[in-house]
Amino acid sequence: MEFREEGEGEPVSPTGQYFNSSTLSVTILAVLEFEVPINDSQTLTLIQDVFLPINPRFSSIMVSDNADQKKQWKRVEVKLEDHVHVPIFPSKISPESYDEYFDDYISNIAAEKLPQNRPLWEIHIFKYPTSHAAGTLIFKLHHALVFQTVSEFSWSILKSNFVEDDRTPIRSGEDGVEFRPITLSTLTFSIDEIKLIKNKLGVSINDVIAGIIFLGTRIYMQEVTQKSSNEYCTALVLLRTRNVERYTSIKEMIEPNNAKMSWGNQFSFLHLPVPKSTEISNPLDFVLEAQKMIKKKRNSAASYLTSWLLDVLKKFQGPEGAARYIHGTLKNSSMSISNIIGPVEKMALDNQPVGGLYFTAVGAPQCLTVTALSYMGKLRIAFGAEKGFIDSHKLKASMQNAFGVILEASKENATCFNN
Repeated sequence: MEFREEGEGEPVSPTGQYFNSSTLSVTILAVLEFEVPINDSQTLTLIQDVFLPINPRFSSIMVSDNADQKKQWKRVEVKLEDHVHVPIFPSKISPESYDEYFDDYISNIAAEKLPQNRPLWEIHIFKYPTSHAAGTLIFKLHHALVFQTVSEFSWSILKSNFVEDDRTPIRSGEDGVEFRPITLSTLTFSIDEIKLIKNKLGVSINDVIAGIIFLGTRIYMQEVTQKSSNEYCTALVLLRTRNVERYTSIKEMIEPNNAKMSWGNQFSFLHLPVPKSTEISNPLDFVLEAQKMIKKKRNSAASYLTSWLLDVLKKFQGPEGAARYIHGTLKNSSMSISNIIGPVEKMALDNQPVGGLYFTAVGAPQCLTVTALSYMGKLRIAFGAEKGFIDSHKLKASMQNAFGVILEASKENATCFNN
């Protein structure tokens, strides 16, 4: 590995250190589905000229100061061939067969940790036609990279570190689930239909998404075992607490004399109990309960106290101490939910139109991760589920059922909510 001599390295923010430690290592998989076959002849040129210049961290590795263990980003020479992967599979078979190859492939790369001796990203080009796309591109980016550049989280992970959820069909409670293979499945919903529910109930889009996921989760759990309808289950959300009034450069954030400027992204944990089926008779109440809980938690001082606690842990136990706290918080909850607002117009990469877009997070000690991304009037929800423990097909059908039930109920009850 060759280092570039460009002066003192940029310090890694506390959040970046939490998510890249011996205790916790979380990776984002972003999936682009193309409408036409992928032409990868210019891939290396595009990465060199377009991708790498976006952020210096894409050309950097984390290094530690042996004296105080503080980590910095150190620029290195990037060997693109180490980061770009084009898998080879049998040719001229059906899209359904390539679906199986793709599912196995993404499950395998999700389980593999990114090497620490080179920049923390990879690009995987799946050139075969699946039932969803003519070709698929997978960006694998470490959370330490994207947590500070992604700023459009409308809501993300959720829960306290002191109460452990029951063991249910979506939570085994076992150690080491972050190292087990996953299956990745997706659903697509119309933003217009979600807005219809939103307007009928007088809630937000986030409330509707949460309500659908909560109801779908309970439907799935009850199909596996009836007793789970009354078991304690929470979704974990990461609430961003940093107030952003304008773009702030890293140089400004780390300025020693700038006491008012906090360094890196600031976040806190909240937890939302998934409503119990035995306590709710109307499916719309899953949305209304989600609205009530989210509003209450967002306005609570607890979110800022948790953020303060992470700072204290970092100060006295270092980033590893804060990472252990986050790991315990994730492990004790049943699932995490993240939602990002995506582009409203069609994207293209090297003039190749992108027909679909979604992402997931892997490496968290949970059996189930749910992520949502809007794109061109559609909401794509991805489910990362532990392979062999969660039935992905049944889970997906349960979520589809939940959406249909809530949509129909909102139409039938429209007059009640308007009066």
